[in-house]
Amino acid sequence: MQSANVLLKKIVRGSVLPFAAQHGMKKDLFPFSRPLSLSLCLKQDSARTPSEKLDLDAWKKVMKSGLQEEVSEAVSEPKELSELAAAREMLEMWRLAGRLVPENITEEQLKAFVECPSKSAKKKYLKYLNLKELHKKNDKRKMDEKRLRRLEKQEQASETDVAKRTSSVCVWARCMDKAYNWRAAQSMIFGQPLIFDMSYEKDMSVLEVKNTVRQIVLSEGSNRRSVDPFHIHFCNFKDDSLYHSEFIKHYREAWGRLLITVTDQCYTEIFPKEKLIYLTADSPKVMKTFDHDKIYIVGSMVDKSIKTGVSLARAKRLGLETAALPLERYLLWNSGAKNLTLDQMMLILLTLKDTGDWKKALEFVPKRKYCGFVSRPVHQLKKSLNLINALKLRKGQEEVQKQFAKNYSKKLMQK
Repeated sequence: MQSANVLLKKIVRGSVLPFAAQHGMKKDLFPFSRPLSLSLCLKQDSARTPSEKLDLDAWKKVMKSGLQEEVSEAVSEPKELSELAAAREMLEMWRLAGRLVPENITEEQLKAFVECPSKSAKKKYLKYLNLKELHKKNDKRKMDEKRLRRLEKQEQASETDVAKRTSSVCVWARCMDKAYNWRAAQSMIFGQPLIFDMSYEKDMSVLEVKNTVRQIVLSEGSNRRSVDPFHIHFCNFKDDSLYHSEFIKHYREAWGRLLITVTDQCYTEIFPKEKLIYLTADSPKVMKTFDHDKIYIVGSMVDKSIKTGVSLARAKRLGLETAALPLERYLLWNSGAKNLTLDQMMLILLTLKDTGDWKKALEFVPKRKYCGFVSRPVHQLKKSLNLINALKLRKGQEEVQKQFAKNYSKKLMQK
């Protein structure tokens, strides 16, 4: 009853008042402060003068038009909501009846369910949603069980590790750490220098600088654990650079205890130029043997866009000798750039320094970049390939000559 009174108020405000204003009626004829009643309207209508009485036919038309507008707006707006509510109630009934209905369904899924063209399509869609929900529950249950098992194992391991750990293991770890530090300290006095050129920060993005620092950290660890480590130099290193902040993130308090040389000077100011060799993949000169008296320079750069010639141009500006690894001489190289990561370069140089064997050193090149090792020298392979091509060409020419002779004989027979 209250909703009907509210609707009647809206109709009167929207349609009757303008009509009353046109006919010169007073606005206080309809007391909107309390619910309208038929008796009140009749009393006021009887108290009016004949000049103030309304035209009933016009009043009915206005009432009907306003009522139709209000009803059409009230029906059109909640039509979709009523369909979704009915669909949700129907799904709840189906779930209680034991059908395959998901427990939780979103508004988008409910709209898709309502838009299904047939009843079978609705059943299939509900079955799909139910299976999807079951899979999610199973995955969550498995993850919870796995997490609980992992926590139990960690608790058991923590309990057993306390009993298993002995002083000998800790002593062994400390002794090995001291041995590595002793080798690194000796390399700073007697070892062969290896330079990392840290002047490429402007040529890289922030992500590429982070990858570069990560590879240098791996290189330093490999060098530290080797039998005869290099004396590592970080040249052109600025304290306010992104290199420095990334190294602090990786090493933290150990950064100040690293047994390496860090300087902002250029390597040409520290070492004689005739001893420096810049290793770059763009160099026309191929490195044949590892020279223990030379000082090799590696550019601290990770270039995902493969900007060729950057390190070679820098070496030429400084008037330094350059060299490239003999990858094509020993490897059947696939298509792609011959760029290696810094940690791979460190492992190759360490192996060359210890053994001098290129095949052992180039085993650290990723397998995806080459098909295998070359069993014969490159010039012999080129000769064999040229011979095969020549034989194929000669065989093709002979077949063409035979076919021409056969066709020519047929033409003579026809004449």
